[in-house]
Amino acid sequence: MGDDRRIRRLVVNGAVWYWTVRQRVRPDYADCRVTLSLCPEASAQNVQRRLSLVFAPGPGRIVSNSYFEAGTLVRLPDRAWLNLYEPGTVRRLLDAAAPVLENPSSVQNLEVDGWPYFTEVVDHADSDT
Repeated sequence: MGDDRRIRRLVVNGAVWYWTVRQRVRPDYADCRVTLSLCPEASAQNVQRRLSLVFAPGPGRIVSNSYFEAGTLVRLPDRAWLNLYEPGTVRRLLDAAAPVLENPSSVQNLEVDGWPYFTEVVDHADSDT
C-alpha cells in the first residue's frame, strides 16, 4: 500500500495545502483517533496555521481501526462514510472547515472535532443528488 503517513499536496484556487492522515490505535477502541491535518504553504507574511480535524469513535460514529480500510469514517445508522485518503474528501472537508481558519487567533495548531464537518460534507453531497 505504500507509506500512508506521507505528506500530500492539494492545490485549492491557487493556494497550496499540505495534508496528512494519522491514525492512533489503542487497545481500548474508545481511545482510537483518526486525524486529518492541513497546513497551508507559507504565505508572504510567513503565517501558517495548522488545522487538525480529529475523528474519535462515539455513539453512531466509527473510525477505522482494523476492520475498515485505513482512513475510513462511518456514521450510523445511515452508513454514510468518507475516506480521508481521498483528495476529493480532503478538499470538501477543507471547504467546510475554512470558516474556522478565518477566525483571528494566536493558536498556531488548531485542533477541532471533525464530525460536524463530516456531517456537513455528507449531508451537502446528499442534497446535491
